[in-house]
Amino acid sequence: MSPSPSLHLAVALDGTGWHPASWREQVSRPRDLLSADYWAELVAEAERGLLDFVTIEDGLGPQSSHFLEPDERTDQVRGRLDAVLIASRIAPLTRHIGLVPTVVVTHTEPFHLSKAIATLDYVSEGRAGLRVQVTARPNEADHFGRRTIDRIEAYDSPEARELVTELFDEATDYVEVVRRLWDSWEDGAEIRDAATGRFIDRDKLHYIDFEGSHFSVRGPSITPRPPQGQPLVTALAHDTVPYRLVGRATDVGYVTPHDAEQARTIVGRIRAEQDTAGRSGEPLHVFGDLVVFLDEDPAAATARRDRLDALAGSPYESDARIFAGTPAQLADLLQELQAAGLTGFRLRPAVVGHDLPAITRGLVPELQRRGVFRRAYEADTLRGLLGLDRPANRYAAA
Repeated sequence: MSPSPSLHLAVALDGTGWHPASWREQVSRPRDLLSADYWAELVAEAERGLLDFVTIEDGLGPQSSHFLEPDERTDQVRGRLDAVLIASRIAPLTRHIGLVPTVVVTHTEPFHLSKAIATLDYVSEGRAGLRVQVTARPNEADHFGRRTIDRIEAYDSPEARELVTELFDEATDYVEVVRRLWDSWEDGAEIRDAATGRFIDRDKLHYIDFEGSHFSVRGPSITPRPPQGQPLVTALAHDTVPYRLVGRATDVGYVTPHDAEQARTIVGRIRAEQDTAGRSGEPLHVFGDLVVFLDEDPAAATARRDRLDALAGSPYESDARIFAGTPAQLADLLQELQAAGLTGFRLRPAVVGHDLPAITRGLVPELQRRGVFRRAYEADTLRGLLGLDRPANRYAAA
């Protein structure tokens, strides 16, 4: 993709915020976390800021301070609503912003997910996507009983690398099945002609006949082709194997560079994977992830981070760069990283009640003043917001 003078912005919503002590801030509303109004208000705020989309975190087990196993902590948020159902509930309350729930593809069925996201695309009138996530947690495998995942003792061991490769190869097949199922109904397959008694044109429904190492799916779907044709597929990537998933199968990849040089290297690796997959002519966005503490005074942002770290009992660490400063300073950083090849950013509010409004009412106006962010929504679909065409149906006759 050629660089655009305008950048894209998304926010990642997770509970009361990405800092584990965020729920203890006065501005947070932990008692409302399991209410639809809470999520509707967050997304409405993001839409007021003209953001491209929101992602909503999810998982197959309770949140944990350990990457691969549950913990026994009772001083952090535990428990959440289903991300796809949250998105479907709030879709009719919004008009422009994209809705991208996280979906764990390990252990779950691509057929079920394909129709859930297709339904979200109908409910939102073309603003649906999904964030693909894998899990290597043994306790989550035990929820399903279909496979056993051994505990990883060392991240750099041959066993760990083999497992990670298997999980991401499975995720790639999963996305391929989902995409084929979305195309298994051609556009216009529903005739709905009461006079002739024909509701569908059976010749426009197709078996996908997918045979892979992980799935064997015949199809077709039970849900007609979504309004976008192909809702947005996104994934977070940190290294070679997930970069391959992004390059082969997604529309947006989220990456975690800590400076411009690293961003340039990561973008180059993803573009190489895209070329290897034969997708060099297709648009693929690469978004940078950052955790943000935003205040008008940089010292206030740093002090807020320090206070939350003290409440949590240890300094907060993240896979992504942690930024504490002013909207203008963050705008400088985003433009620097954009110049290194990133096409957008997914910001993770440290305290959603504080930092989401700081994004929409502080950062966005600053970017608008610099002429690098929209002043109004200019498309009706999520693909349109990101400059992505509605793809042709792979099964339709030429």
